[in-house]
Amino acid sequence: MKTKATRRERWAWYAYDIGNSAYASVVILAIYAAYFKDVVVGGVEGSRLWGISVGIAMLVVALISPILGTIADYSGRKKRFLLLFTIQACTATALLFFVKEGDIVIGMLFYVLAEIGYRSGQVFYNSLLPEVAEPDEIGRVSGYGWAIGLMGGIVCLLLVLALVMFIGGGFIVRLSLVITALYFAIFATPLFLWLRERAEPKDLPAGENYLALAFKRLRHTIKSVREHREFIKYMIAFLIYNDGVLMAINFAAIFGVVMFGLDQQQIIIFMLIVQGTSVIGSYISGWMADRFSGKVSLVAFLILMLASVVGLFADESVTGFYILGGVAGLALSSVQAVSRAMVGLLAPPGQSAEFYGFFAVAGRTSSFIGPTIYGFVAAEAALWFEAQGEKASFLWFEYLEGGAPYAEQLGQRVALLPVMVFLIVGLVMLLFVDEKSTRSAERS
Repeated sequence: MKTKATRRERWAWYAYDIGNSAYASVVILAIYAAYFKDVVVGGVEGSRLWGISVGIAMLVVALISPILGTIADYSGRKKRFLLLFTIQACTATALLFFVKEGDIVIGMLFYVLAEIGYRSGQVFYNSLLPEVAEPDEIGRVSGYGWAIGLMGGIVCLLLVLALVMFIGGGFIVRLSLVITALYFAIFATPLFLWLRERAEPKDLPAGENYLALAFKRLRHTIKSVREHREFIKYMIAFLIYNDGVLMAINFAAIFGVVMFGLDQQQIIIFMLIVQGTSVIGSYISGWMADRFSGKVSLVAFLILMLASVVGLFADESVTGFYILGGVAGLALSSVQAVSRAMVGLLAPPGQSAEFYGFFAVAGRTSSFIGPTIYGFVAAEAALWFEAQGEKASFLWFEYLEGGAPYAEQLGQRVALLPVMVFLIVGLVMLLFVDEKSTRSAERS
C-alpha cells in the first residue's frame, strides 16, 4: 500500500517547480529569447533561428522522453534521471554567459542543451505528482505547485530586474543567466534530499537490459494507450492547442521587442505582469479542476487564451500589450497546470511515467512544430513585406515608411494567425473528449 507523502516531501516537490519556473521566466521569456534574436543574430533571421533552436530541442525530447519514462517506471529511478537532466539544464544555462554578438552556433547549441535538460526533466518531475498527491487532490496539488513555482520565478525576475535597472549592460544580461542556473540548482536540491520515491525497482529478467525492456514497455504503453479512446482524443487535442500556447510563450519577448521596441527592463516588467497573473491562474485552475472538471477548466482558459491572442493581433499600443499579457498569463498557466493534472488523473495506477512519457511526446512534438512554423512565417512574411517597399501593408495595418523594421512588425502580426488556428482547432477537438466516462473507467 502506498504511504501518503509528508508535508516536507510535498514542499520539496513544490520547491523544484520554483527553480523550474525561474529557468522558464528568465531564459525563455524575459532574457535569452530577446537577447538571442536582437544581439546574437539580429534582424529578421533572429526569429527564424530562434524557432529552429526551440524546434530542435523539442524534437530530441520527443524522441527520447517515452523511452526514458519507460526506463524510469521499470527501474524505480525517476529521481536519478531527474537529477541528471537538472544538472544538464543548469550547466548549459550557465554556459549561455559566454554567448556574445555573432556567436550563433554556440548560442543555439547551449540553448538546445539547456532546453533538452529542462524539458526531459519535466517527464520525471511530472511523473512524481501521483506520489505526492492522492487521486482526489491531484488537480489542486498540481495547481498549487504551478503557482508556487511561478512565485519563485517572479522572485528571480525581480532580482534580475534590479541588476538590469541599477547596473545594466550586456554583461549583466549574460550574468543573469548564471544567476538563474544557480537559482534553479538551489531550489531543485530539496526534492533529491527529502522526497522518497515510492516505486519499487524490479529485477531485470535474465538476458535483458534496460534498453530492450524500454522498447518492450514502450510497445506495451502504445498498446495500452490505444485502448483508452478518450485519452487518445485528449492527447490529440492537447497536441494541437499546445502548439498555440507554446508559440505564444516562446515568442512573447520577441514580439514585444519588434512591435513596440521594448528594452530589456521593459520586457522583464512585462514578464512580471505575465507571471503575476499566472500565479492567480494556477490557483483558480486547480480549484476549478477539482470542483468541476479538467475539461471545463481547459475549455474556459483556452477561450481566454484565444481572446488575448486576437486582442494582441489588433493591438497597437504598449499599454494594450501589457494588459493583454496579463490576460494571457492567467490563461497560460491554467492551461498548462490542468493539462498536466489530467494525465495524472487518467493514467492507470503504476503507469504514470509511461503515460507522462506519452504526454511528453505529444507536447514536445507540438513544441517542435509550433515555434518552427512561427519563426518561418514571421521571417518569410517580413521579407515579403520588405520587398513591397513603401506600400507594405497587412489588413488594416499599413506602414508607409517601408523598410525592414516595419516589414518585420507586419511579419510578427502574420505569425499570430497560426497561433489562433492551433488554439481554435485544439479547442474544438477538446469538446469531443468525454472526460467523465474516461475517469470513471480508469478508477473502476
